[in-house]
Formats: sequence, C-alpha cells, structure tokens
Amino acid sequence: MQETGCPPATSKSNLRFETVDFADIPAQSKLFLKYQTDPLSLRKYYPTAVASHFEVGSRATEVLAAHKVDRHRLCEILADQNHDFGAGPKTFENLALLEGDDTVAVLTGQQAGLLTGPLYTIYKALSAIKMAACLRERGQNAVAVFWAATEDHDFEEISEAFLLDSASEEVAVKLSEDDGLKGNSVGAIPIPDSFAAELNALVDSLPDSEFKDDVSGRLKSTWKPGMKIGKAFCSHLQKLFGNYGLIVVDPMDPRLKELAAPIYAEAVIRSDKAVDALVSRSNELKADGFEPQVLVTPDYFPLFYHTDDGVRRAVRRKPNGAYKVVDTKTEFSIAELSRIATDEPERFSPGVMLRPVVQDYLFPTICYFGGGAEISYFAQNSEVYRILERPATTILHRQSYTVVEAKHARTLEKYELEFTDLFAGFESVLPEIVERFVNPSTSRLFADAEEDINLELNRLDQEISKIDPTLGANLAKRRSKILHHISAVRNKFHRVQIERDEIVNRQLRSLFASLLPGGGLQERTLNVESFASRYGLYFIDWIYDSVDLEERGHRLLYL
Repeated sequence: MQETGCPPATSKSNLRFETVDFADIPAQSKLFLKYQTDPLSLRKYYPTAVASHFEVGSRATEVLAAHKVDRHRLCEILADQNHDFGAGPKTFENLALLEGDDTVAVLTGQQAGLLTGPLYTIYKALSAIKMAACLRERGQNAVAVFWAATEDHDFEEISEAFLLDSASEEVAVKLSEDDGLKGNSVGAIPIPDSFAAELNALVDSLPDSEFKDDVSGRLKSTWKPGMKIGKAFCSHLQKLFGNYGLIVVDPMDPRLKELAAPIYAEAVIRSDKAVDALVSRSNELKADGFEPQVLVTPDYFPLFYHTDDGVRRAVRRKPNGAYKVVDTKTEFSIAELSRIATDEPERFSPGVMLRPVVQDYLFPTICYFGGGAEISYFAQNSEVYRILERPATTILHRQSYTVVEAKHARTLEKYELEFTDLFAGFESVLPEIVERFVNPSTSRLFADAEEDINLELNRLDQEISKIDPTLGANLAKRRSKILHHISAVRNKFHRVQIERDEIVNRQLRSLFASLLPGGGLQERTLNVESFASRYGLYFIDWIYDSVDLEERGHRLLYL
C-alpha cells in the first residue's frame, strides 16, 4: 500500500503494466542487481542508501546545512539559461522556489544526445519530477533539476538517434563530425548544415498522424544548422517538459564554473588522497565479487583540462609528481592546478568520479536518479565525497520501461511469446514460430526424418560394431555430420519459410525492432519522438502518471 503524501502511479489511460525482474534481463551487473534488491546491505559503498524513496526526505536537514553556494546567484544564472532554452512559467516558479533556503533539489542528468538521445533520458527526467512532487506533498520544498552533460567530449556516443518509421522499422539520423572540432565538448559543437537534409528525411519517414506536424516543428525549430548541440538538447527538453517545471542546467556556463571554483580547487588539492581512495575502493569491490564500473589507475586525475583550441583533455599524474595534459607538452604542479581552478575555473570540467560532487556542491541535492551504470560508479565515488568532506548523495534507479504498442502485444499473444523470450534473439525465436504456427506439417517431416535416421543408424551401429569396434566409432562421427547437415537444411527452411510468409515476417521483425532494437532494451536505443509522432506529448503524460518510485524492476507498458 502506498504511503499517503506521494502522488501514486495511476492508470488514467487504462494502461496495463507487467514487471520484469532485472535479473531476467541480460547484461546487468552484479552490483546493480544487489543494489536493486537489497540496498541497505551495501551501505559501506552507498552510505546514504535507503530501502524506500519515502526515506529520502529525512536527509533534508543534512543536505541544506551543507549547501553554501549563493542561491540567488545560482538561480539568476539558471533563469538566464532556461529563458534561453524556451522554458515555460512553471520552470521559473520552481526557480523562485529554489531560491528559498529550505528547498532541496532532486537531480538527474544525461549526455547531450541527438534529439535528446534514447528514451531513458526521458525516464530519468520524469523520475526526478515525480520525486520532487512527492517531497512537496510531504511538506518538503523540492524541485527537479536536469544536468545536461554538455562538457563530455565523446561525439560518437551522442551523434545518432534511432526512431521507428511508418513501417515500424528502425531508422537512424546522424550528425556528421567536423574533424577540426574533435575532442571538443559536444555542447559547444554547432549542428552542421548537412543535418537539415537528414532531419527532413527523418520526418518524412515517420508515420502520418495528427501529431506529425508537431514533431516536425519541434525538431526543425530546435535542431537547426548553426545551433550548438548543447543548446539544442536543453531546448528540446524544455519543449517536452514545459508543463512540468523541469529546471535544465548547462554546466559549460562560465558563471556556473565560477560558482564551482571552490570545489574544483579542493578536488585538486586532495586529488592524490582521492585517487588513492578510489584505487582502494576498486580493490575492495573486486574482493567482494563486484566489478568496478570505472577503471581508476594511480595516475588518474579527477578533472579534465580545456586547452586553448577547445579540446577537453585528460590530465595524468607523472611519477615525478608533475601533472601532464594528455597529448600535449603542457605540465603543471599541483599548486599551479589549484591556482587555475580558482582563477580560471572555465579551464576545467569534472570527470565522472567528481561530477556528482560538483553537482551536489552547486545544488542542495537530496537524491539523484541514474541508470544501472551510474549506480555502479556511485559505489566508487562515494569515496570522493568522503575525501572532500561532502555528504554522499542517495542514488535511486530511474524508472525503466519497454513500451508495447497494441499490434506488438497481439503478436506476442498470437505466437505465445513472453517478453523475456525475445532476449534469445530473432534467429532463436524463429524455429519455434515456424514449427508451431507457420508450417507445422513440414516441421514434423524434419522431426520424423531425424528420428528415422537415428533409428536406422542405431541398427547399423549394432551390426558393424560386431565386425569391428572401430567401425562403430567411425559411424558415430559420420552420424554427427549427417545430423548437422539435416539441421542446417532445417534452419534454412525456417528462414525461407519466414521470408515467404510476408505477414509473419513483418510482424516478427517489427516486434524485435520495436521491443528489442539491436538486441538491447528499447529504452537504450529508441528516441522519444518515435512515440510522440504516434501519440503526441500525451505519451509524456502517460509515462509520468505511471511512475511508481517504489518499483525497482523493469516494466512493460502496454499502450
């Protein structure tokens, strides 16, 4: 039973749900699975772990006491940013709330992916928004904040978006990379002129619906040639969440870096201790049977350095105690790095082990919503919080969904498939579909042939083994080859049969393209505009209404 004082998950649109345990989904880390099932048993790695989201509010006093940043200045900067992103009135109401010294922040974030990237970006934002609403219902002022990781420099990782076209087949749209900007923070890279044609082709491929024009207008007005990727990403988020008051943050803003300068400088000064603690933590995780999410070596440094040409470069500690900017001849002493952090903080951006601490220095963060990988690396960077004498933030797993449209639900039912059956892959599911539903008579012939061949070979084996035992051994090898060739013909029959049956072929390929694109969870590949083009921004509302912060599994959402 859900506790009073938190907006419950509802089913306003009569949606149906099923829950799948993450343990039944391939490629989940042991640490993540343990955290989802028994977070309190991992308190040595997650000092502020909670058994329920209802316990998060108890941290408010500690969080508010540790927050020293000038709230007025912070909110002034955020107001400028969100005005530039086209935020609606509710965002500015929340910014006014954030100025109050009794307001906490619920944070989440993601790299600045093309067209907002995969669906999990949306699920992160909605999880944070619902948590902030829960806290307010219980009397604790709270706002939802989305940290756009615009400083990251992995262009390849954010440069593609995947949608479903009118035939429910996967279609990709991609940004071309400017070789002259390799290594730059992606948020500062302008959208190339060539992308206009890519976007036009993408929009044309989407299904015709009453929402197609809205999607087209949203994409073309946001992802315009010349617009910086970071601004396009943040603006797109505000177009999607305009009614929810989400505060979006671009950390590349020099004014925010100025506010963060004290924690940058402290991280520089204590970097040796932090790295030693991180290396020890990695060893501790391994000793407990867990795999560290992030490789931290003794020469690690928690901040990246931005060179004059805009490239974001790692810094490594040398044996002589100097710190070298990778792929350059530039070296600094720890004192010089500390001065730069104080006087030129725009030169730095935090690495993955430090970024949460910086976020929580700037904001009175009461909890953070992340994915499985983020949960895993929080087990490491809790040591950075300790070394920098900051309260470690509670991390919660974002909501996780696979959206099952009605036609795909019918396909699953027709062929008596469970969602988890799909993890075996198309080629593995195919034989049973053909043999049970498409052409059972021919399939029986194959089974009969294999049985007859085995029977006759057994009879032959009995006779020739009497003559010479080595003949029996030879026959055993031949038997394996004979049955292998029969199996190969049978597999070819499955593929040919499916290709000839256009309806079944289309149903199954569409099923996999939508529910398990590329063999992975839908939320890790497909973009939100796939569903917005079919259902409009009602899709966002349906997801929000279905958010259940006590749910720790993966949910199938039937539309």
